[in-house]
Amino acid sequence: MHVPDGFINAPVSAAAGLLAAGSVAVALRGARRELGGGPTAGGHGGERTAPLAGLVAAFIFAVQMLNFPVAAGTSGHLLGGALAAILVGPYTGVLCIAVVLLMQGVLFADGGLTALGVNILAMGVVTVLVAYGLFRGLVKVLPRTRRSVTVASFTAALVSVPAAAAAFTLIYAVGGTTDVPLPKVLTAMVGVHVLIGVGEAVITSATVGAVIAVRPDLVHGARGLTAPLKLRVGGRLVDAAPAPARPAAARSLRKLWFTGLGAALVLAGLVSYYASASPDGLEKVAADQGIDKKAEEHAAAGSPLADYGVTGITDARLSGGLAGTIGVGATVAVGTGVFWAVRRRRGETETESAKETV
Repeated sequence: MHVPDGFINAPVSAAAGLLAAGSVAVALRGARRELGGGPTAGGHGGERTAPLAGLVAAFIFAVQMLNFPVAAGTSGHLLGGALAAILVGPYTGVLCIAVVLLMQGVLFADGGLTALGVNILAMGVVTVLVAYGLFRGLVKVLPRTRRSVTVASFTAALVSVPAAAAAFTLIYAVGGTTDVPLPKVLTAMVGVHVLIGVGEAVITSATVGAVIAVRPDLVHGARGLTAPLKLRVGGRLVDAAPAPARPAAARSLRKLWFTGLGAALVLAGLVSYYASASPDGLEKVAADQGIDKKAEEHAAAGSPLADYGVTGITDARLSGGLAGTIGVGATVAVGTGVFWAVRRRRGETETESAKETV
């Protein structure tokens, strides 16, 4: 659903850019709390969450390369807002999607640069808000089990995709560059993205379920799933002190990280070659409804990695695989760097506050 340049006029694109920048600023403040949480905040600290968040961004980048068929001549791909929010928290989730969209736009000419704000709002902010809000509501009413988290993940991801499609249609209604019947656009966009949402739900629930199976303490949305250990002291039940970090836990975290990174590299470097070549939901609707009449060439069309291929390499499989591998590496590096910086900033703020208190 990457919106290219030319679909939305300049004033609305600029306004969307400002709203997106404000949303990212809010997400940065919130992510400091999510990335700085200690054991009492869900069994893992920022030293674990920051690299995991970078991995989540890289994994979403990789899976977005895997377009899957949803209807005749139409494909879809993961948006990732629900997955990111559930794994690392809603604020950090918005930052994950923003990093992915920035890397795609600058390096691979995927998603317009003037439309970056539109894409962050629709694919990042809206999907995270809708998905995480629905997810938290479901988790509260469902039994406190791992299966409930998986079911809630499936439902939240499913709903988040047509919500993003509706958000794009709303933005287009305000600043679209062509005169098309908006009811038809809304019906077409939501209709095809409901189908794409099914694929999103399967990928999200499967990934969340896989992580919960090995390290439920690392899943933000599963915090509080396991009741804290209680001790009876003087006839009263009190919370036991949290257990110190175990070397085995650190080793399993490293194993999970390298396994996730390996999976992302395989998906982007090998499996992506077999992805559907059909236009995605937005491209199909744009062509059918005439939205793309004023589409503009991407500002980064001359990038050596444009269209997920390496310039100068004629073998399509090698070119696409190498581009995907570079993208995963760049995204995990940039994402992890951003999240470490956010966490470090929180630590400095807390230190300054402590000094002022003393």
